[in-house]
Amino acid sequence: MTILFAYDGSDDAQAAVAYAARHVKPEPAVVMTVWEPLLEQINWAALAAVASVAAWQEGDGYEEQKQAERLARHGADLALANGLTQVTTRVERGGGPVWAAIVDVADELNASLIVTGSRGLAGARSVLLGSVSTRVLHQAHRPTLVVPPPKED
Repeated sequence: MTILFAYDGSDDAQAAVAYAARHVKPEPAVVMTVWEPLLEQINWAALAAVASVAAWQEGDGYEEQKQAERLARHGADLALANGLTQVTTRVERGGGPVWAAIVDVADELNASLIVTGSRGLAGARSVLLGSVSTRVLHQAHRPTLVVPPPKED
């Protein structure tokens, strides 16, 4: 079986990888980062804000993909540093919501567990920004560990 870590490089994602790597039974793991070309990200944000942005884009997203590969590698290094021994990386170009890509890859890998962080947003911010972790939790038909953000002092 495989543990799938959804990783975006945020402090919350780092905390989730570190926590799970220290607490789960060691098994092969995949650290996955979903990337989208910049203008596609802007279009998604515009939809959330009920605005429109032209979908013109120059280039093929090469730089965004390279950044995603660096993020996934960082997450894998973090998992290794916290006790896991078999960790690979995977980057996926998003063609829709990030949560859907995570669920699809979990299904493809037949993941025994999905691990994701949570930004802990509530109320209007959660509605506007959406919640990847909440969607994964409700759409994935497999165990999912959502690690909350660390408590602030």
